Amino acid sequence: MKILITGVGGFIGYNIALKFLDKKFIVIGIDNLNNYYDVNLKKKRISNLKKYKKFKFLKESIENLTILKLKLKKVDIVINLAAQAGVRYSFTNPEKYFDSNITGFINFTNQILKLKPKTYIYASSSSVYGDQNNYPIKEKAPLLSKNLYGLTKIFNEDYINRIYKNKKMMFVGLRFFTVYGPWGRPDMVMYKILESIYRGKKLNLYNHGKHIRDFTFVEDVVNIVFTLSKKKAIYKHFIFNICSSKPVHLLKILKIFSLKTKKKIKIKKIGFQKGDIYKTYGDNKKIKKFINFNKFTKIDFGINKMIEWYRKYNKINL
Repeated sequence: MKILITGVGGFIGYNIALKFLDKKFIVIGIDNLNNYYDVNLKKKRISNLKKYKKFKFLKESIENLTILKLKLKKVDIVINLAAQAGVRYSFTNPEKYFDSNITGFINFTNQILKLKPKTYIYASSSSVYGDQNNYPIKEKAPLLSKNLYGLTKIFNEDYINRIYKNKKMMFVGLRFFTVYGPWGRPDMVMYKILESIYRGKKLNLYNHGKHIRDFTFVEDVVNIVFTLSKKKAIYKHFIFNICSSKPVHLLKILKIFSLKTKKKIKIKKIGFQKGDIYKTYGDNKKIKKFINFNKFTKIDFGINKMIEWYRKYNKINL
């Protein structure tokens, strides 16, 4: 069975690719290795994947339709994770979101339809919800995104809604809630906390640390995607929240890191930022029922795993 993964040099894509390769699947990975964050980290991920004989890598952007036509062949499962990430970045570089998250998404999806895979899984985001009044947030909640990133994800979902009918494929949109863990993104809060602890960098604590987040461990995401890929195709478009459904106050996260590393975190308190969401707290009952998945990782265990990885990756001996 062949698996096609876009954004394979990214945090989630890399971890998912490892799972399929460990299970002896053929994996074709696409990534443009852009410089939104440390390119060396992305290259290291790709280097690790290239150790597997069944991995093939294409360095390309999904908006390049000409290359996609030439390179893409028959595949069984498609996992489209390629996108310009980040909320604050969207206010200063909006064109990147239109190029990748809209043009790229349309081009790639249309080309994939011609390949007729069994299942097409793509990344959405909890950012589509914006601020809500009722928690936990169910998939049927109104979409009230406060930023361009979230709006592009709403567009992706709506686009699939408009094309999926009469297609003998299963379409699955995954609304990820603050994924963290080993090989995580340097622009996300847990990685920044580790940078503060071990490199002395100041952590910009937005909204004075009063945010609440539904943190989701990357291995849970990987196991959910892997289980979805094995499920018999139902010719519908499904949307699922991918979350632990156990929101944690950011100040508590800081305490956990301090206790586990026995180090202080340098903090610079900053006010609420444009486009930020105060609280994310998703309802995960739908995905749990659909694939019979119940083992979400506890936050303490997940943070331990991330600390262990960070120390090893940066060769920190303590």
